Amino acid sequence: MLDVRHLSLNRGEVEFAGRRPAGTVHGYDAAGVVVRAAADGTGPAAGARVAAFGAGAWAQRMAVETTAVAEVPAEVDLADAAALPMAGISALRTLRSRSVLGRRVLITGAAGGVGRYAVQLAALGGAHVIASVGSPARAAGLSELGAHEVVVGLEGIDRPVDLIIDNVGGAQLVAAWELLAPGGGVQNIGWASDEPAVFAPYSMFFVGPAKTMSTFGDVHEVGPDLRTLLEFTAAGRLSPEVGWRGSWDRVTEAAQALLERRIAGKAVLDVEP
Repeated sequence: MLDVRHLSLNRGEVEFAGRRPAGTVHGYDAAGVVVRAAADGTGPAAGARVAAFGAGAWAQRMAVETTAVAEVPAEVDLADAAALPMAGISALRTLRSRSVLGRRVLITGAAGGVGRYAVQLAALGGAHVIASVGSPARAAGLSELGAHEVVVGLEGIDRPVDLIIDNVGGAQLVAAWELLAPGGGVQNIGWASDEPAVFAPYSMFFVGPAKTMSTFGDVHEVGPDLRTLLEFTAAGRLSPEVGWRGSWDRVTEAAQALLERRIAGKAVLDVEP
């Protein structure tokens, strides 16, 4: 059992919250202090500072599987730790789908929560990182995070890419597919676009090494990967990218800012006792 001190919002869960049944406790990302350890002796002890991933995070208390938590190093603020779980795990596990060392990696929606982590992790993995954003204003800070190129939409990309981390979908996903090198892959994580992706007949057919498109949704036993992200953060190799922080009674304000794409990175709420 976790005494939640901070939680973070993800744009997708905010956007679809209204579709959940009345009374649902929303959210997946939290950080706080263990108030009751697991009865079987696994997991952190009472009093440990932890980050957690699991349903029902937007609350003062949260029950979570011991396989989905990681202790937070002393060097990492709990509020920063709360920003890591869903977006960080999505970026980390998606980039592990293939080697990125020396590869050209295109990250769409790079200014968002997943995108900013993906830029940093791809650069750490030795990739040539191309960060795509929706407007020039959204490009701020991405070069400092490790992007070798920052583009608006797909403008100016004149060479094939080996891996696409897609957070946008829609017509841009269709156009990005045309940039994919033989043997390359698209990993679709999010869908910020309001449009469907419509592929012309035979436009996905290719003679040569197979091009692939996959979705991401693997959040099974994330504890070890969450620990990796926390260790990177403690060592100064990964920035939590908290773009908005405030009290949890400002959740409507934070949610609206996320939906309107006025936040670069993550929104974190401080939970009052």
